[in-house]
Amino acid sequence: MAETSPNPFIFPSYLPFSSTFNRFSQWRAELGLPNPGTVENLQKEVKATHLTNYAFDGGRADLTKSMSMNPLFQVTHSFALGSQSMPPSYNFGAIYASERVFLQGGVDHEGNVSARCNQGWTANHVSKMQAQISQQPGHNLLQLEHDYQGSDFNLNLKAANPWPTDLTGIFVGSYLQSITKNLALGTECVYQRPTPTTSDLVATYLAKYTSSDKSWIATAQIQPAGILQATYWHKLSEKVEFAADLQLMASPIRRDALATLGAKYDLRLSTFRAQLDSTGKVSALLEQRFTPTFAFLMSGEIDHFKNSAKVGVGVMIESSALSNEELEAQMMAMQQQQQQQSFPAPS
Repeated sequence: MAETSPNPFIFPSYLPFSSTFNRFSQWRAELGLPNPGTVENLQKEVKATHLTNYAFDGGRADLTKSMSMNPLFQVTHSFALGSQSMPPSYNFGAIYASERVFLQGGVDHEGNVSARCNQGWTANHVSKMQAQISQQPGHNLLQLEHDYQGSDFNLNLKAANPWPTDLTGIFVGSYLQSITKNLALGTECVYQRPTPTTSDLVATYLAKYTSSDKSWIATAQIQPAGILQATYWHKLSEKVEFAADLQLMASPIRRDALATLGAKYDLRLSTFRAQLDSTGKVSALLEQRFTPTFAFLMSGEIDHFKNSAKVGVGVMIESSALSNEELEAQMMAMQQQQQQQSFPAPS
């Protein structure tokens, strides 16, 4: 294999310390460390196994119309009613996705508008924008974000509701670096400046360990204030996944803990998720897909300590002239695009 030389146009030899930096960069490249992924997706596998982002109660219906496959363009009508925690709602959404651009927008029956735009400039640089216009005061959001993926690290910068005149807003910077082929360490800093005279800085230290065969992943997040979150995900087989989540708070004013266990079982046309946590809640979700264009969902939760229960029933119907193979490819592309979590709107 031919030896790679440093790029002289980026670090010319006459610059101070350029020779040392180039040798260090070449040594890092020879290690062959993998990209650790983003901090935002640090617990991606655990969240895909647990029910937190999937459980619902009441009735729900999602009607989707696919217009084209390449580029992807579809519209969705979503209905929800009968929930114990949420009022009845209707949402109209549209998605456009090409090789480098992802656009998503939605509006509900109350006039709340949300939008998201991802622009991939190169294979390493991605810029993101997220906006939300709400009828409720304090729930409007504008988030600007840029993500850079290096060969063995990931750097992300965010700004939520920034105001350039007085520099108020929420600013987040995260960095995750592969130390070995299995271990990655990093940090995330959140700087909040709600007014020009008040500010707060919170740092979180991150660790991620991935097995050599990528069958299990363990993560940890620690804050100096006494907050710890640890997760463990294990792929037992091609169809069975297990995940555990532990959250501890040991501050002088509050001591609390929450443990959650969950499992996911994938069949050819269905997915079953089950979850149990230390608060006495037992929940399950079944997604049965009878055809590529029709799916039936049933969600249930029992809280033994509060002696309460929730049940949800839903359907997903897609109208499309695409073939079954194109629909399956579209579903996989949609799942990859949806593996991004929204930044919480400031209260």
